[in-house]
Amino acid sequence: MPVTVNDQKLLEFTKDVFLTFGVSQEEAHICADNLVTADLRGIPSHGVARLKRYVDGMKDGTILPLTKPEIVRETPSCANIDGKAGLGQVVGHFATKLVIDKGQKTGVGIVTVYNSNHYGIAGYYSHMILEAGMLGISMTNSAPLVVPTFGKEMIIGTNPISLTAPTKRNRPFFLDMATSVVPRGKLEVYDRLEKALPEGWAVNSLGKVTTNAAEVLKNMTARAGGGILPLGGEGELFSGYKGYGMSVLVDILSGVLSGGAFGDLVNRKGPQGEKIPADVAHFFMALKIENFVDLDTFKEKMDEYIDRLKNSSKADGATRIYIHGEKEYELYDKHKKSGVPLDDKTYATLKTIGEERNVTFEL
Repeated sequence: MPVTVNDQKLLEFTKDVFLTFGVSQEEAHICADNLVTADLRGIPSHGVARLKRYVDGMKDGTILPLTKPEIVRETPSCANIDGKAGLGQVVGHFATKLVIDKGQKTGVGIVTVYNSNHYGIAGYYSHMILEAGMLGISMTNSAPLVVPTFGKEMIIGTNPISLTAPTKRNRPFFLDMATSVVPRGKLEVYDRLEKALPEGWAVNSLGKVTTNAAEVLKNMTARAGGGILPLGGEGELFSGYKGYGMSVLVDILSGVLSGGAFGDLVNRKGPQGEKIPADVAHFFMALKIENFVDLDTFKEKMDEYIDRLKNSSKADGATRIYIHGEKEYELYDKHKKSGVPLDDKTYATLKTIGEERNVTFEL
């Protein structure tokens, strides 16, 4: 049964854990806010359940929390950043502030990042661009967790894409999606709950569809074959090659364009099999809408488009057509009022982290 906790208490606890590693108050808040925001939006795969991942990374030296991102190449509209193997959320926040500034000044801002770490939900950064009044894009590559179409070896990441666009009357358009059928975190949720995976999410070491979450996760950790399927699923029948292509697109813009790692070079082991920084890469874009069309006109057209989508004919038995981001916005409002649900294993893990880091656990 899930445990319901207050989001502000959860935020303070998570922030305090990051503070034990010597980061600043601002950086600890950025990291904690990113994780708790995911839970508030109903994305537990990227919420505080991931806290142990960051704690372990800071302990084993694959995440260097005290380093600062560095701009290594820059023009009025573009920049390339070395993340210095720091906390991905801190690096992502720094890059997004920079891309917003460039977008506002030049009309189009583009920033690439290499040598970073997992930065949480992609939508956290595109939403920052949205709040600055622009159209925002955020994407990142990730550790190889996905098999290419007709393959059985993890060689590409779940590589998410997020795009946000402002509106007047409706909630903003807010796309935040993996280019795989699901992110790894979804498999971890099913494993924690001891539930069978839906058919078509993942394959075993032979490249055949399996519903065993524990088996898939074990194989992924051991690099024994198998993994998550690209968006569209197995083979060509439901166009799995399109999700495969989208994942490669993200890798090109994030990893190749930044001069960083891509594909199975992300989160690789050292020469002696030792753990080394993940070298995750990101891509951010901010578009100043007024450089293309009057801002009010854009917002009005977005509202009209959303209205036409939502008011179109519904399938038999369906009561509503959703727009990307709607469910997340509604869950955010709900969880702000009623609390954030955490499964019992996540709750227990947080308690253990609190004990290890000597942080008061009162949720």
